[in-house]
Amino acid sequence: MSVEKMTVNAIDPDGKWLYRVGAISALVIGIAYITIFPLFAHVGGVPPSGGEVWLKYLEGKTTVWWAILGLSVFTDFLFVPLALSLYVALERVNRNAMLVATAFVGLFVLLDLAVTWTNYASLLTITSLHAAATNDVQRAAYVAAANYASAVLASHTEVFYSIVDLSVAILIIGFVMLKQKGIFSRTTAYLGLAAGIFGIVSIAGFFVFIIINAVLTTVWVLFVGYRLFRLGQK
Repeated sequence: MSVEKMTVNAIDPDGKWLYRVGAISALVIGIAYITIFPLFAHVGGVPPSGGEVWLKYLEGKTTVWWAILGLSVFTDFLFVPLALSLYVALERVNRNAMLVATAFVGLFVLLDLAVTWTNYASLLTITSLHAAATNDVQRAAYVAAANYASAVLASHTEVFYSIVDLSVAILIIGFVMLKQKGIFSRTTAYLGLAAGIFGIVSIAGFFVFIIINAVLTTVWVLFVGYRLFRLGQK
């Protein structure tokens, strides 16, 4: 019996169904991220803060932004089974670290859905209402509402948790992967470490760090998905 097979069986012989669910989730997340990249490029990224600026920016772009929002919300939900499958695969390597990493993923999903994409949805809805407004009073009210959503998205707190929570989780998982043998490759572990580090430093706001983090996270998720699929077939 190979070392790899012994390691996988020692971890959880009854959890292979979760490996398969996690694999599908990871692969779909990776594909969704790859789809989102050109959509972001098409709409020209995110504009400066300010409700009126957002409303002007979103004119003619709401359809693409709804697609970005829908894909992003879908991937947030998929991170739950992915995190659980990674916990099952790595808990015997370092259970406490994986508990912390899983908690960070859960926190990311909760806050991203409750704050980030809720406010993006508000801006998209307000843009349609603003375009249909028939007088200046209505337009001013919609601009005021857009100012609130824009201020939330521009806040340092929102930027911090929307990037750092997931990055810290991936960084911890990367460290745990380095300590195991026969489950995940060292390449996957190093990709996780790099994605986590670039995610954390990207809170400085440098665009190049944000892009590198997004690319590394996408590649890491695809590597993880492929390996989980293989584990589910053992």
